Amino acid sequence: MGKDKLRKFAEIATFKNVVQLEDGIAYKGKWAEAFFKNQQPLILELACGKGEYAVNLARMFPEKNFIGVDYKGNRIWRGAKTALEDGVENVGFLRIQIEKILEYFGPGEVSEIWITFPDPQPQDSREKKRLTNPAFLARYKELLVPGGLMHLKTDNDGFFAYTLEKIQELGLVPITETSDLYHSGLVDQVLAIKTYYEKKYLAQEKNINYVKWKFTENATEL
Repeated sequence: MGKDKLRKFAEIATFKNVVQLEDGIAYKGKWAEAFFKNQQPLILELACGKGEYAVNLARMFPEKNFIGVDYKGNRIWRGAKTALEDGVENVGFLRIQIEKILEYFGPGEVSEIWITFPDPQPQDSREKKRLTNPAFLARYKELLVPGGLMHLKTDNDGFFAYTLEKIQELGLVPITETSDLYHSGLVDQVLAIKTYYEKKYLAQEKNINYVKWKFTENATEL
């Protein structure tokens, strides 16, 4: 590991807005009151990277709590440091593997989930690692309040098509979808937030895919 990564790992261990690994289990079911010291709704950004969505959403919606979830501490460092420097107190970061998310959040504790430019895991052999495969979707359904919203932004057309396929197969409810977000007329202040990777893809003139959906009680059993 390079010196810069080691420095960032050492720093996030001192950040009050970062919870790492097993330490987060103590907050399960009580993130609002125990971590944020309030009763506001909780929104997650999964595969958050540098946390651009979590931090910027927190700025826009001070009446809600936000947690960016990722395993790579050197990336979380950027978002966490920005939030601390700018005094954005309704956002935190959790460094865990997303596969274990049910160990850290209770049933119905989350009101909304964003998945922003995750690794598409394009090889067939890695389907189980895709963050919208049925096993992950089952986890999200358990975490979300009834009618809670899911969002996905991705530059990868194959991963987007895969996600839409799973949404249809499982009887979920798509609300909005587009394969070319910035030419769709859908962009508002929230969808206009751009991650580090999104800016790179747009500079390469790649299209950005977006879908919003929710779970229903009569959906195919997950």
